[in-house]
Amino acid sequence: MTHSYPCSDDAAVATAGARAGADVVRTMYGQRLNRIDKGAGDFATAADVEAEKTILGVIRAARPDDAVLGEEGGRQGAADAVRQWLVDPLCGTLNYAVGSMLVAVNVALRDGAAAVADPFSGEVFFTDGETAWVRHDGADDALLTPTPATRLVDVNLDPPFPSAPGFRAVDLLAHPEFVERFRPRVVSTTLALAWVAAGKRAAYVTDGGDLSRSVHFAAGIALCRAAGCIVTGIDGAPIGEAGRGLVVAADDETHGLLMSMMRSRG
Repeated sequence: MTHSYPCSDDAAVATAGARAGADVVRTMYGQRLNRIDKGAGDFATAADVEAEKTILGVIRAARPDDAVLGEEGGRQGAADAVRQWLVDPLCGTLNYAVGSMLVAVNVALRDGAAAVADPFSGEVFFTDGETAWVRHDGADDALLTPTPATRLVDVNLDPPFPSAPGFRAVDLLAHPEFVERFRPRVVSTTLALAWVAAGKRAAYVTDGGDLSRSVHFAAGIALCRAAGCIVTGIDGAPIGEAGRGLVVAADDETHGLLMSMMRSRG
């Protein structure tokens, strides 16, 4: 599959890569795909591999001197490269494998531009590192505008659970105030991060270590920051090497409410 996209700046490269990967994911959807075992219950499919190959082709054509860290292929490029792209070609592989369309394609330049593509809605959420937009074929780009109005909070319940027993996401769902103020959603893909930036979700919560350099989370985090969301770890501290997990909220009030509930369960 050959793609030709304008790649005049990093945001354009990220967007072109995400769109190219999304084309592959959409085209291969519904096919019988063998599972490639990765251990610990994780697996990839031919769609993951082919989408990453296509995304890497876009990046190499536009930025041949940059390194790439791919979910499936690992690190590629010069070891001393100053710039590195983080690529998750199909976030939500289990969803995809069982016929669910809740998936995302994530492409991010570390500490820079990023894009998240929804292969089935046709939306591409992207940022130049300062401002965030959504693009849909046939429509003008629109600024992403976070809002807590939906009261929907996406919570990642996937293992491992590194902060247990002090923090478990499932405990948050049972908190009386959570039930009063919010409604939980579990889509099992970081597409939900883009939805916070776009106002489709009020917040997103997940446990884990440093997610800022994760191929799964880097693009969504960049989008949310550029859109003006509140982004911290599950302890309320800035995310980074010493951080734990991720809490992304549309506004200060929503973030504060979630943090108070999480602390009261600890």
